[in-house]
Amino acid sequence: MKKSIILLLLPLFLFNLSCKKEPEEQPAEPIAVKEWKPEDTRSITGVNAERGLINKTDKATDGYIMFQPSASTKTVLINLDGEVVHEWGHDLNSMQAYLLDNGHLLSLQRDIDFPTFAAGGQAGRIREYDWDGNMLWDFEYATETELIHHDIEPLPNGNILAISFEVIPFEDAVAAGRDPEHTAKAGIWPDKIIEIKPTYPEGGEIVWEWRMWDHIIQDNDSTKANYGVLADNPGKININLHGEGGPPITAEQIEQMKKGSMVTSNATVDNWDSDIVHCNAVSYNADLDQIAVSSPGLGEIFIIDHSISTEEAKGPAGDLLYRWGNPANYGRENEAYPRLHGQHDVKWIPEGHPGEGELMVFNNDIPDPNSKLPNVWAAIMQAKSPDPQVAVGDVGNYSAVYQLKPPLKSDGTYELSDSEPFGPKETSWTYMAPDKYSFYSAFVSGAQRLANGNTLICSGAKGRFFEVTSEGEIVWEYWNPYMDGYKLPDGTASQPTGPFLFGQFRATHFSADYSAFSGKELKAIDPQPEQFVFKMPPPPPPAEQ
Repeated sequence: MKKSIILLLLPLFLFNLSCKKEPEEQPAEPIAVKEWKPEDTRSITGVNAERGLINKTDKATDGYIMFQPSASTKTVLINLDGEVVHEWGHDLNSMQAYLLDNGHLLSLQRDIDFPTFAAGGQAGRIREYDWDGNMLWDFEYATETELIHHDIEPLPNGNILAISFEVIPFEDAVAAGRDPEHTAKAGIWPDKIIEIKPTYPEGGEIVWEWRMWDHIIQDNDSTKANYGVLADNPGKININLHGEGGPPITAEQIEQMKKGSMVTSNATVDNWDSDIVHCNAVSYNADLDQIAVSSPGLGEIFIIDHSISTEEAKGPAGDLLYRWGNPANYGRENEAYPRLHGQHDVKWIPEGHPGEGELMVFNNDIPDPNSKLPNVWAAIMQAKSPDPQVAVGDVGNYSAVYQLKPPLKSDGTYELSDSEPFGPKETSWTYMAPDKYSFYSAFVSGAQRLANGNTLICSGAKGRFFEVTSEGEIVWEYWNPYMDGYKLPDGTASQPTGPFLFGQFRATHFSADYSAFSGKELKAIDPQPEQFVFKMPPPPPPAEQ
């Protein structure tokens, strides 16, 4: 979660001023921006919305959906009627999970006591369970200088890819050409990708590694060895890219946000802006032996080569093979190309699925030039309401799912001219709401192409899952009704959630004939898990005259 977002949400938890009721979803017919009215606005959280199964048609793809209930230590599998048919219980906060074809669950979890890192999505632990929930493997990667976070990816050889922060101290960052005025006192946390070979029942070996830090460039200080022209080095990452930040933060404000479950317990004034890249998804293509990575902090997706050795990955062979989403990052800004804005969940479309070999990504927070306010967070602050379901009608931002075809050449590299950005210039397929504006999740979220050409979309801020056809027709819809309220032993939030009580990072569809289900009885469990019902806080007492 962006630091500026958290700052703008802070008033919701510090003040009790007024309340508004959840508006209805937008009608299907297009609504012109000039006609947008406050009473038509959306709820970014949907905490008062109807939950559970909303819509099921005969066009819905047969199968099951897996997800992790909010603030929970569980992973659940539901049928198309919205009934839980299986669940895995853990003793740590479950963040992401992969159901392997042998019926085992590979789960990314939040370690209870890792040091240093505080940027959201922190994990530190990977565990494997059998179908009955017995833990088979436990791996910890949480030190003062490294932490796995956000996402993992099982590989065909049984190993696991993971995203990890690594600490670059302030002095080292500045020595490498980082602008000290935009560098946190605690240093910066660029990402690396590691490959873990499990050692059962505990531990593992890091057998491959790729570090962003080995592929940096800057154009500010010609005395540094990594000085260069950005446009001539598209495989390098500009070390001086950074987010918008936000107004200065105080220790007292951070403590208030910890109480409101808006930041995790390691957040400090000194590390507030350390997470400059914030990678949130990793995906592997076995045919190409390449890895796709999403960096919402930079508004880009990257592809790197996995076929090279760790030693080779430190040099030119480890430079980015491909990047897309923000060509200004490498000095080739071109307004004719689509842009990514805080995107999530990049993944390759599998073989045998329509669009196979192309990439899908959830583009979270697309700005609209007609907006009166820059984003939904500014609208929330302007509303001065403790109810997170506030009017955002002056914000025209919206979300979209993109499918794009990278310009892959026969040798596994990607076409790039001497002056233009990486293509494509247009997406292969895009999903937006018919009115454009009612489909909006400013963070988390994801999308998955199904074998029949439909797409399962997770609109994460609300915890809304829905399946659409290639023409954009919604054929199944379900809103997560679970929020288990898990806290760390010290009483703080396991992940920053703030008012997004039902939020979901992603949901995964499995066909009914998936091999993991062979011999399994998948019927609704009895009793069903208890659903969470949001209750509006009482209105504040009248101010004293």
